[in-house]
This record gives sequence, C-alpha cells and structure tokens, in this order.
Amino acid sequence: MSEKVSYDIHQIMDIMAHRYPILLLDKIVEMIPGEKVIGIKNVTVNEPFFQGHFPNRPVMPGVLIIEAMAQAGGFLILNTVEDPLTKNMFLASIERARFRKPVVPGDQLRMELIMVKYRLNTCKIEGKALVGDEVVVELAYTASVVPREI
Repeated sequence: MSEKVSYDIHQIMDIMAHRYPILLLDKIVEMIPGEKVIGIKNVTVNEPFFQGHFPNRPVMPGVLIIEAMAQAGGFLILNTVEDPLTKNMFLASIERARFRKPVVPGDQLRMELIMVKYRLNTCKIEGKALVGDEVVVELAYTASVVPREI
C-alpha cells in the first residue's frame, strides 16, 4: 500500500539540483512514489522571464511550463530510485505537448503527473498542468536518470 506524502520547498531543494532562477517548483502537495505526483508553481509578476515575455502582456513561456512539469516528474522519479542525491533526471524527448491557455501572473499552476513506465533508468511520464479546474497544458515525455556530477 502506497502512502501519500507532501513536501515543502526546503525538502524539494534537498532532492533536486535546481536552484533560482530555474527552480520552477514551489511545493509537492501529493506524491505516491513510483506512481504519481502533484506539484505547485505559484506564478508571480516578479518572475525574471516576464521582463521580456512580454513587457506589456506577461505570459509564462510554454517551455518553462514544460520545465516545471519535468521538474515535478523528476521529483517523482528521484524519490523512486536508490540514492536519489547521487542522481539527476534529464529530459530525453517530448512526445506530446499541447498548450490550451496562457499562464499569467497570479495563476497557480497545478501539475499532475503519472509515471507510465520505468525501466533501465528511463521513464515515461504523462500529465497535465491546470490553473484552477482548467487544463492549460498536456504533456508526455521520456526522461533518463543519470549520475549527478558533484
């Protein structure tokens, strides 16, 4: 039987190698190791990318939404493998990404991801990002677990 757990930013930073300005995960509100994760990214006008994307109409770049989702999936994966502090997760391919609605300052991005398959240090992750009850991104990707260079 799997136990649902949650993590704050300090616990996330204990596992993840990412740091400001590219750490795009604020909280894990639910995780079943090896199965699923739900992560939160609070989108504020203070994000450095809003200075240029776009000055008069700030929109979170789609590639950064994908990165935030990949980080949530990476947290799931790293909490599944042995010795997670010695590993990183790298995107290998994006099989599908569909953008449904812009993400703007004030939005809270809720990323819901499931591990479809994990074999030989490669995993397939699928999921969606929501703002409120509305799906803003759907995504499927493959990632590899690699040794962390310390």
